[in-house]
Amino acid sequence: MEILKKIAETLYDGNEDAMPGLVQEAIENGFSAQEVLDAMMAGMAIVGDEFSRDELYIPEVLCSCHAMMEGSKVLKPLLTDQDAKALGTVILGSVQGDMHDIGKNLVGMMLEGRGLKVIDIGIDVPPEKFVEAAIGNNADIVACSALLTTTMPEISKIEKAFVDAGIRDKVKIMIGGAPITQDFCDRMECDAYAKDAGGAATLAVKMCEN
Repeated sequence: MEILKKIAETLYDGNEDAMPGLVQEAIENGFSAQEVLDAMMAGMAIVGDEFSRDELYIPEVLCSCHAMMEGSKVLKPLLTDQDAKALGTVILGSVQGDMHDIGKNLVGMMLEGRGLKVIDIGIDVPPEKFVEAAIGNNADIVACSALLTTTMPEISKIEKAFVDAGIRDKVKIMIGGAPITQDFCDRMECDAYAKDAGGAATLAVKMCEN
């Protein structure tokens, strides 16, 4: 188990150069690909939690995300549909009229780091495209980013689009962005609000587990 602990710590430290070798060592020592992946996700959980508490900052989080990706490259050929635990599928995009993607991309990396499948449908996404992507990918969650006060009204249109499509009860809607608040989330009748990427990842995991 010592190697798994070291993998989690190395991911937390953001040492992407060391990750592939450690992951390979764990596999050679008899640990399953899923056990190694779980150790990596445990490290990312700590990163997300500390980021949410402002104990880590974006550059450090990005280093951990890159370390996660490097380790995952070794694991990917070893993980099959049978032994990989799919926590859930998230459709991710910036709402129509919003061209920002840095925050969205960070959220995507954090979600993947926690074991979720992420379908990033980009920026300036109209409500119907969120619905189409959710249906086409049998998504559990739709995560919508709005970085401008002028694009906040798009959230209500997205929620209504899911109601009109008859799948509102099947898909959770999570929203975030600088002008978004919990009060706004409640008024829009969305399911969750995350103030940052770490919080989004934690919320998404909880929603998929429930």
